Amino acid sequence: MKSVTVSMTPAGRYYASILCECDIPEPQYEGQTIGCDLGLKDFLVTSEGEHVAAPQYLRQSERRLRRMQRHFSRCKRGSRGREAARLVVAREHEHVSNQRSDFLHKLSRRLVDENQAICAESLNVKGMMANHCLAKSIGDAGWGEFLRQLEYKGAWYGCHLWQVDRFFPSSKRCHDCGHILQDLRLSQRSWACPECGVVHDRDENAARNISTFCTVGTTGTDTPGESPVTDSRNPEAPHLQAGVVHRQMGYDLDDSFALGITALREVLGAAA
Repeated sequence: MKSVTVSMTPAGRYYASILCECDIPEPQYEGQTIGCDLGLKDFLVTSEGEHVAAPQYLRQSERRLRRMQRHFSRCKRGSRGREAARLVVAREHEHVSNQRSDFLHKLSRRLVDENQAICAESLNVKGMMANHCLAKSIGDAGWGEFLRQLEYKGAWYGCHLWQVDRFFPSSKRCHDCGHILQDLRLSQRSWACPECGVVHDRDENAARNISTFCTVGTTGTDTPGESPVTDSRNPEAPHLQAGVVHRQMGYDLDDSFALGITALREVLGAAA
C-alpha cells in the first residue's frame, strides 16, 4: 500500500481511496466477437440481437429533484435549514450517480466476461452534447464512461475493444446486400432495403455492420493502407486496411466516411 486519500462528497459522505501496487495476470482471450450500437431508446443493442433498455435514472428522479430544489431555493441563505435542504438535494444526485455507475459496471463486466472482442463506434459525446434537445438524455446515458470501463476491464480480463470510425454509415448500410440508404432519418427505427427487400431494425443492423466491419479488418492482410478502426490500447495499430474492406464488403463508402479516412491518412502520414 502506497497511500490513502480521504475525500468528502457534496452529500457529506466520506470515502477512502487506497493506492497500492499489484500484479495483474496475463489475460486469456476467449469467447466470441460482438458488435455494439449505443443509443438512447435502447442503451445497447448487440449484433446477437440483445436489447438492453436505457434505465434513464435521472429522468426517473426529476420530479423528486424538482421538489427538493424548490424547497432549497426558498430557504433563507446561511440558515441551518438551507444547509439541510442542500444535503438532501446532493444525496439525491449522488443516488442517481450511484445507480448509473452500478448499471454500467455490471453491464460492462458481463460483456467483457462473455466475449474476446467488442466492437463499438468511437462517439463524439462532447459534440453531441451541444444538441440542447438531447443533451440531458446523452449525459444520463453515460456512453463515455461505459466505453472507458470496457477498455480497462478488457485489458484486465481478456477482451479487445475495437472502435470503428464515427463516420462509418452503420445504420444506413444494409447488412445483407451492402446498399446504403442515404436519406435515412433519425426518427426511422426500422427500414426496408430498396435493393434486396430485407426489413432491418435500425439498431440491430448497425450493430451487425460494426461487428462485420471490425471482424473483416482483423483477419490480417499485407495490403498497404490505413485503418479507420483502432484498438483501444494501441490506437496506431493498423487492424483494418480500408481498401481491402471496401472490396471484400462490396459497397461504396459515402462521402462523409471517405473524408474521415482521408483525414486519418493525413494524421498517420504526419505522425510517420
